[in-house]
Amino acid sequence: MTATLITGISELVTCDPSQGDGSPLGIVHHAAMVLEGQHIAWVGEALRAPACDLQVDLEGCAVVPGFVDSHTHLVFAGERSAEWASRMAGEPYTGGGIVTTVAATRTASAEELRAHTRSLVAQVRSQGTTTVEIKSGYGLDVVHEARILEVAREFTGETTFLGAHVVPAEYAHDREAYVDLVCGEMLQACAPLSRWIDVFCDTGAFDEFETRRVLSAGAAMGLGVRLHGNQLEQGPGVCLAVEFGAASVDHCNHLTDGDVDALAASDVVATLLPGADFSTPGGYANGRRLLDAGVSVAIATDCNPGSSYITSMPFCIAVAVREMGLTPAEALYAATRGGAKALHRQDVGRLAVGVSADFAVLDAPSHAHLAYRPGSQLVGQTWRRGSRVAGA
Repeated sequence: MTATLITGISELVTCDPSQGDGSPLGIVHHAAMVLEGQHIAWVGEALRAPACDLQVDLEGCAVVPGFVDSHTHLVFAGERSAEWASRMAGEPYTGGGIVTTVAATRTASAEELRAHTRSLVAQVRSQGTTTVEIKSGYGLDVVHEARILEVAREFTGETTFLGAHVVPAEYAHDREAYVDLVCGEMLQACAPLSRWIDVFCDTGAFDEFETRRVLSAGAAMGLGVRLHGNQLEQGPGVCLAVEFGAASVDHCNHLTDGDVDALAASDVVATLLPGADFSTPGGYANGRRLLDAGVSVAIATDCNPGSSYITSMPFCIAVAVREMGLTPAEALYAATRGGAKALHRQDVGRLAVGVSADFAVLDAPSHAHLAYRPGSQLVGQTWRRGSRVAGA
């Protein structure tokens, strides 16, 4: 097998505290890596690097693990810029605009959905993201939810069934019938296409009883549990996530002390969504409070056409530092190792022997530039499974 030496790395962030400086980021200065096939075969100081068949000199760039975006809604049609503009003018965010995207997505062809998703995936790759989760939730009937997941599976193995996103218009007067559909025929069609099940448990979406029904049905089908919770107001989302042993509970804007304590005592990851908080008027989740309590934290884009039409993990890192109380090191860790934990993955989100050779090359000497220079195109190259997939 051909071995490739990646050298000339000014700062290598491994997100493995057993390496380098022993910090959570496991930083190695003047570093190198050896790639064999799709995996990393060696990591360390460049002066100690073994001989290899090929060599790539990064000439003083920093390298970080590929970002792990553990919460997106990339398969959709249409856009909602008018809704966004109204919010910026003072209109509240309720989640009601989801039905607009549902209508556009139902009328789009599979090829139109595929082409749009391909474009968005190319964008996330150019921003250093190598692992992405994609949810359904813009079909809200059996045929279209399954179609969304079929398209999503062409781009990722991390697919999530979100039939319980909101209640569609045709079931507005019979919510129970819609929950029955989600737990029955829709789940039967979508479970084979999914790794996870998710519910939007919040005001205007699904209540505690409905959420428990859907999660129980999904878990019985062998799906891992995720949850949208506590975005719009305090509620049962966090406690349900802990009860079901969810991989993550996402948003976490409105938490009681009991919610924070429950998360700290569990293995549930609190996934923060800076892009959604940036694009809606409800304020930012308090990441500092969570980290100080010992909660595992991730950062994701929540890329969707209504509340976070954002594909850039570097932008989300900068917002998390500026508005959520995270340090640049904590934000980077949350966007890599934290996202991997939120997907129950050990093979991504870090750079160590045996893991997937997924990394981003920064046009900067250190990882701090991700928060220091928001809006700059800092990712010069993205490598995934040992091959360059973006950048020159």
